[in-house]
Order: sequence, then C-alpha cells, then structure tokens
Amino acid sequence: MMNEAERCQQCQQLIRGGATFCTACGAPLPNRAARSGRNVDHAQRAMMERAAAHASQNPGTIPVVQTAPGGGTGMAANLELVPATAGKRLGAAVLDWLAPVAVLVVTFAIGFAGITRTQSGGFIIYDTGSLVLFGSMGLGLTLVYLAVLVGMEGRSGKTLGNHVMGIRSADKDGYAPGAGGVFLRGLITGAGIILTLLAAVAIVTFKWFDVAVFVLGPLLMAGAVWAVLVVVSNTWDRKGRLRGWHDTAAKTLVFDVKVGRNPITSGGIQGPYSFAPLDLPPVQFVASPVAGAAKPPQVVTVQQPPVQAPVQPSAPQPYTAQPSAAPPPFAPQPDAPPSSTPFQPGVPYAAPVVPAPAAQSHPDNDLDRTQMRGGAAYAAPVAVLRIKLDDGRDFQLDRNVLLGRNPLGQAGEQQAQLLAVSDPGRSISKTHLHLLTDGAGIWVTDRNSTNGSAVTTPDGRRTPLQPGVPAFVSPGSTVHFGDRSFHLGQA
Repeated sequence: MMNEAERCQQCQQLIRGGATFCTACGAPLPNRAARSGRNVDHAQRAMMERAAAHASQNPGTIPVVQTAPGGGTGMAANLELVPATAGKRLGAAVLDWLAPVAVLVVTFAIGFAGITRTQSGGFIIYDTGSLVLFGSMGLGLTLVYLAVLVGMEGRSGKTLGNHVMGIRSADKDGYAPGAGGVFLRGLITGAGIILTLLAAVAIVTFKWFDVAVFVLGPLLMAGAVWAVLVVVSNTWDRKGRLRGWHDTAAKTLVFDVKVGRNPITSGGIQGPYSFAPLDLPPVQFVASPVAGAAKPPQVVTVQQPPVQAPVQPSAPQPYTAQPSAAPPPFAPQPDAPPSSTPFQPGVPYAAPVVPAPAAQSHPDNDLDRTQMRGGAAYAAPVAVLRIKLDDGRDFQLDRNVLLGRNPLGQAGEQQAQLLAVSDPGRSISKTHLHLLTDGAGIWVTDRNSTNGSAVTTPDGRRTPLQPGVPAFVSPGSTVHFGDRSFHLGQA
C-alpha cells in the first residue's frame, strides 16, 4: 500500500516507503533513510500527530493512524529493493554458463581431433564421423540444460548462479519474469556463442577444416567478450544501474535479495501491504471507558401531575329558609358512591358531569421505547471477511469461494464465488484453493495443486497445507498459493 506522504522529486508521482526507484519515471531514490523535506506532506503528518495526541488523552482509545511495529503478517524484514551489482550479475552468469560452454568446447574439440584426412584418386576426403557424433552429443546436452534453466528462472527467478550469488530475476512489476523474458535475455547474452556454433556448422558443411582454427577461435573469444559486456551493462545505466542491455530489451530487472527483499515472494515492486488504512485521513475517535466495575443502573422516577376535575359553573339556587340550628349540608367526597335519593320534581339541580371518552391508544404507546426482555442476549454482529491479494486487489468473500488461475467448480458442486488470479509464471493451478467462510475465519482447502499452499499465522509460523484437508485460517493470517499470496482481514 503506497504512502501518500511521499512523492517522487522528479515526476511527483506517489511512491511507497522503501522503494529505491520510481516505478513511473525510473528515477533513483537514494538515501531513503534521510528523507528530504520537499517530498513529505507536512499537512498530513501534522494531522496524524494531532490525532495520535487526541487519542492519548482519552482512556480506552487506540490511535489507529499510527504505524505499529510488525505492520502486516506478510511483511519482509527489509522492505527496500536493492538492484544487483554488476559483479554479482557476472558471477551468476559465469556459474550458469560455465557448464554448457565447457561441454561444447570439449565435445567439439574431441570431434575436430578425430577428423581423418585421406587422399584417393587426386581427391582429399575428410572423415567427419567423430565430429558429428561428439558435436551432436554436446549440442543435445546443452539444449537440455538451457531448457531446464529457462524454465526454472522463468517460474521463480532462480538459477544455480542466482542462488549462490543471492540475486533474483524479475519482470518490470517485480514478479517471476516468465520463460519468454528469460529466453530473450539469454539470446542477447549468448549471441556471440550462437554465432560461433553457426560458423562451426558452416565449416563442417563446406569442409573448410583448414581455416577452422582461424575462424572459430576469434569468434569464440568475441562471443565471450560480448557476453561479459552484456551482463555488466547495467553499470552504464543512467537510471540507478537498474537494467542492462538485455534487461531493457526483455523488460526485466535483477535484484539483490541478500541485501534487500525478494519482490517475487513479497508482493512485487509495490511490496507487502497492511490492512491498516495508513493512507487515509484519521478517523474520528470515540472515547470508550476502560474496563472496570459495572455501575448499577440509575432508576429515575417521574412524578405525574395531579389530575384536576373540571370545574362546572354553579347554577343559581333558590332561597329556602332553614332552621338556624340545622347542621350544614353534607358535601360528598369524590370517591363516595352516588346518592340514591329519588328525583324530586321542582327542585333544581346541577347536571352531572360526564367525562369525555378517552382516546383509544395502541398498547405500544404505554412505553416510550422498546424494552429488552430480561435474559435476552444481543445478537452478535456478522463479521465481513475480505482478502487482499499481493497485487493490491481486494475482495469481499461469499460463503463458498474458488480461487485459482481459472477456477471452475466440480460436477455437482454448490454455486461458488470464482476469483481468478493472474499468474504469468503459471505457478498457480487452474482451481488452486477452496475457501469456506465460517464466521470468525475461513476454512482453506488445497485442491491438489501442483505447487502446494501454506498458511503464515500472525506470529510468523508457516504451515504447509495438506491437499484435500481443510485448515481453519483466522483473520490476520497470510495464505500462500504457488508464487502468490493473499491476506485475510475483516471489513
């Protein structure tokens, strides 16, 4: 994942931390440890510092905008890409080409030494049987060796010489170079040796044996000098000694994996990634209390105002004479039962107060909010699982997922999500993995792939997967399949 706080000083394109050159313009980026103030986004840095300071003042909050040690589970120890030096390139080439060149020289020398010359009837006859025999053997062994070498380097960037010298060949994106690129590089490097072989065939065909030494010797020396110049031609590269002449033609790169990281196994030129959103603006922090003793809920009682009976206007009462010693009339209380005195005509009275009918209300209106039934548990949130491939693409997983170079479900298999992963080196099988989401993680099954699969847990332990045996993988782990990998996280 690229860090937006850094830009190339020449083309102002975004570059990632640890890069030694710009992937857009090819400009070298030396001394990355002491960054220049011109290529740093100071506004974003200040915003990240303020967010971190705000988080430290609120107990229970975690500043997710900071870079934590150990970033991602697939992180390499050294994220810097280091181009291979001319000396290491030459050493690897000598180790790779020494065996086939020696075989060709020895077999052709034996073949030429076995040529016999006889004269019959005024004609000179050359017996080239030994040259054809030993020359064919040398060419056959060399072609087999070169085929194995091209296949090995095309799939993994490794050869015997590369392994000994600690370098790897890669394409322009930092992945396996492929057989086509390796073949073109070898064709350009060995052009002089190939020309010498063609000259040897012409000498045998036209029987120019008298001049063979004077022709083949200089051609062989010129071919060796040309091969050395091509191998070390990155010395004259103006863009940080990244590419030689053969690398420019084949669009390949060579990196030193002893000093820097191996891009083929760590995400290519862009490098490994982390699910932490380091290139996004800081999130709004929410202060959460530190775990402690639970406080008893407060019970708030709301007093209802007293209900007052409506006041009716008093009706005019006629004057009636009453004895002075008579007690005052008894006023019934509101809760007293109604009087059973019969109606007397001619005596005025106040009309009884009839209360207005209460409005019908829904039973749900008795409470102002939905109440949780006692003992009921909160529904657990469903985790959304995502995978992020080493090329930066990210996918949300369905229940069943098939992943591979061109995945296809088996006969009668349940409908599944198909995720195709590009693989120029063809290290991934057509249907490489089956993923089954299971709440807190996924079950990963290797579908009898050719190059196998493995899982690296967050603590760095790598475990190979047995074909056909499901293995549970939790978020934070990295799954390797062939030369590719993906990181499992939660959205």
